[in-house]
Amino acid sequence: MAGIIGKKLGMTSIFSADGKNIPCTLIEAGPCVVTQVKTSEKDGYEALQIGYGEKKEKATPQPMQGHFKKAGTTPKRKLVEVPMFNDLNLGDTITVDIFEEGDWVDVQGTSKGKGFQGVVKRHGFGGVGQATHGQHNRMRAPGSIGAASYPARVFKGMRMAGQTGNKKVTVLNLQIVKVLADRNIIAVKGSVPGAKGSIVVLEK
Repeated sequence: MAGIIGKKLGMTSIFSADGKNIPCTLIEAGPCVVTQVKTSEKDGYEALQIGYGEKKEKATPQPMQGHFKKAGTTPKRKLVEVPMFNDLNLGDTITVDIFEEGDWVDVQGTSKGKGFQGVVKRHGFGGVGQATHGQHNRMRAPGSIGAASYPARVFKGMRMAGQTGNKKVTVLNLQIVKVLADRNIIAVKGSVPGAKGSIVVLEK
């Protein structure tokens, strides 16, 4: 379960050896620094805390400055815990070299925020078809949300209008198509959540 933090650069397409056009997402993966090693004796479980991206020292709280100095690194913008792998130590650097072409990864990111949206956009409701027979302004309305005197309430989980997007989303089983180790870039088949420049976490 090797993991790394990266940044979504955008989408492109790559031709495979047999001439197929594969849609890909480019991700700048790492380099990441191990900022803490969690052990079962001290913390009750084993994990690595890794950091990615530079952050100004004046924008970093003093306790965190000490935390990063203990690891011998500069303040990092994003910290994530990943399972222990490769017997890494405090201050070690993780690069894109942990991945190879053909590997399968899970990518976690924050989806684009859409604001307050109705049920047609948020849940894919069809809306009312024909606008005949005196129908008035109910084209994209949700319709009935429950019965009347019994149960006299709306059930939890009822699909209604509300805040859409801006949530943590994980896409499973994306294949790595290309690894550019010299530029810390990998190309994964398909799309990943988030806007260009957003932070993503990859787990092998």
